[in-house]
Amino acid sequence: MSQYIYGIRTIIEAIESGKQIEKILLKKQFKSELLASLRQIAKRNQIPIQYVPVEKLNKITHQNHQGALAFVSPITFWPLDELVTSEYEKGLTPFLIVLDRVTDVHNFGAIVRTAECTQVTGIVIPRKNTAQLGGDAMKTSAGALNYVPIVRSVLSEALDQLHEMGFQIVAATEKGDHTIYEVDLTIPTALIMGSEEKGIAFELLKKSDVWAQIPVLGKIESLNVSVASAIFMYEAVRQRRFAAKSKN
Repeated sequence: MSQYIYGIRTIIEAIESGKQIEKILLKKQFKSELLASLRQIAKRNQIPIQYVPVEKLNKITHQNHQGALAFVSPITFWPLDELVTSEYEKGLTPFLIVLDRVTDVHNFGAIVRTAECTQVTGIVIPRKNTAQLGGDAMKTSAGALNYVPIVRSVLSEALDQLHEMGFQIVAATEKGDHTIYEVDLTIPTALIMGSEEKGIAFELLKKSDVWAQIPVLGKIESLNVSVASAIFMYEAVRQRRFAAKSKN
């Protein structure tokens, strides 16, 4: 489970010591010089801040929280460039999953579980509007969160960075003019999966090289995002295994 710490100075010291902070809860309409310092440090480290009624903080802990509480992530996040470089150094072709606003923890956990089974390079998530990476995510992933590298980033910036590193960006969308089977997934690829409710943000769609769809033959027009992700991941496995056999 995610652990929490409380107290403004304690949170500042945790950030400065390099601890991975998932998010910070601050009491609404609370001001102080020390709190202003915490906000600046959180902004500099791109840590999400949520303003909540004091009752919510009191419900989490009865200790003297000073109007500030932070959740410490149970996992360590990877820098994107370090993760990709590591994959290239192993002689592998990277395949990344980019999750845009996938907030349901069960979907997230299922995606991570499949990613581990298919040896995906890693998963890129936004700093806000994503599933909480606590005990529920660990449980639904069947422990796969211990093995799949997670990158937390501003997604538009991550896609720009991936383009510079030679990736093709594939957006999984029913609006795609290509099917999954027509897209070459044997090259360095970042696959964007959007939430079932909102899909992929248009800003990210504009940065994509290919819009790809999974053929749906029945009356229900879309698949669960974890199921759709699994289909794409295993199609990448199929293509890459076939390509490897063809070379031998």
